[in-house]
Amino acid sequence: MKKKSRPSWDEYFLGIAREVATRATCDRGKSGCVVVKDKRILATGYVGAPSDLPHCDDVGHMLRDVIHPDGSITKHCVRTIHAEQNAICQSARVGIALEGSTLYCKMEPCFTCAKMIINAGIKRVVCEKRYHDGKDTRELFKEAGIKLDVLSDDVEKYEGQHPEEEY
Repeated sequence: MKKKSRPSWDEYFLGIAREVATRATCDRGKSGCVVVKDKRILATGYVGAPSDLPHCDDVGHMLRDVIHPDGSITKHCVRTIHAEQNAICQSARVGIALEGSTLYCKMEPCFTCAKMIINAGIKRVVCEKRYHDGKDTRELFKEAGIKLDVLSDDVEKYEGQHPEEEY
C-alpha cells in the first residue's frame, strides 16, 4: 500500500485560504487569507464590503483608476476590504493578538495591507503569486524584517484590471 503524501504546512494553510476565498463577494481577485501561529488558525478573512453594506456581487463594483509612478493605470474596486484587512480587523474585534504570526494569502499584499501587517506584528507572509504592484510591499517588508515567501513568480491577473479592458 502506497503511503499518501501529506501537504506541507504552507500548502495546507494556503489550501484553507483558497477555501476561505470562496466566500468573497467581489469577483476581482477573489482572495482569502488565513493567519496562523504555532500551526493554529487565529483568523481568516476574504474580500468583501464592510459588514452590513452592499456587496459588489449585489450592486456592482466601485472601480477607480489608479495611476502608478511609471504612468501605467490599473483599476481598483474601492467598495471592498481586502482579505488581509478583514482578517486583521476580525482579530482586533474579538481580541486575538497576531504578534509573531504567519499570514497566508493568494497574492502579495497591497501597500496598505503591508502596513497593517507590520503594525499587527505579523512576522511572515506566504503567498501563492506575485501582485502586479507589489514592488513597494516587497521593499517595505524587507525594511521591517517581515519574511515574504512567494511560491510562484506568476503575477495574479483578473478581469478588468486595466482600464482598456471591458468589465
